[in-house]
Amino acid sequence: MAYDRYTGSNYYRPSLFGGFQFFPPVIKGLLITNVGVFFLSAFLSLFRLRGAALANPIETLFALVPLGEGFRPWQLVTYMFMHGGLMHLLFNMLALWMFGMQLENTWGSKKFLTYYMICGIGAGISNLFIGPLFAPPAPTVGASGAIYGVLIAFGMLFPDQPIFIYFLLPIRARYFVLLYIALEIYAGISSTSDGVAHFAHLGGAAVGYVYLLIDRRQAPFASVIGRARHRVTSSRRSTGAYQSPDVSDANYYDIVDREERISQQRIDEILDKISQSGYQSLTAEEKKILFEASKKLN
Repeated sequence: MAYDRYTGSNYYRPSLFGGFQFFPPVIKGLLITNVGVFFLSAFLSLFRLRGAALANPIETLFALVPLGEGFRPWQLVTYMFMHGGLMHLLFNMLALWMFGMQLENTWGSKKFLTYYMICGIGAGISNLFIGPLFAPPAPTVGASGAIYGVLIAFGMLFPDQPIFIYFLLPIRARYFVLLYIALEIYAGISSTSDGVAHFAHLGGAAVGYVYLLIDRRQAPFASVIGRARHRVTSSRRSTGAYQSPDVSDANYYDIVDREERISQQRIDEILDKISQSGYQSLTAEEKKILFEASKKLN
């Protein structure tokens, strides 16, 4: 069991490698789906009907086509599972696994999948409306936009974790992400005919950044929304929408809540230690605390 201190939600981590999976369910499913779609399309390309490859209708229906040239709403999802070549597929899937597995192990599968899809759809919308301002519109395929969102999340959640460029040069995650985004902005503005959807990449990163700000309650007006919610709750209590418990019950629950806060604070500290030094750095007492917390959750 683990606790997400940003969302206030609990989730269960499997026991393999101290709760860490090298191929968690969503990452595994995305890898299989992307590879399967690529090889299915390649297989259909071997066959022709009336002079046209059988894969052409798939690309026409499911790639992200510019507005006014055959765009369909479902393409904002389906284009993420199509790739223009083997190297395109390999680089995207390697990045998804490298940066995504730690996020899914930290967040849980449901939240990670939600985040991935939101980033991918946001990337597609950005490419439809902003991309044509800098480059001629063209059909777009690939998971790169969603993966740039994953990259942003990795840099924000694990800013000091080293990343080895070309497996040799170490650089902290925060600087790695900033460098990648800066290069992508430059390429998006200057490389207008390189055939790469730079603004899909940047759109996925931007949507991911906003999502994380909202998730951490750091977005603009978040404090205003919080105060408004508090006032609504207070007014309901004053009008009798909430029944006040008697004194003995209040005292009892106050004690329980205080103990839960203390316990949760301790769990947060342990989770921070895991993210910095790994599960094996925990003491026997800290492992016992996590084990007892998981039993309470179940």
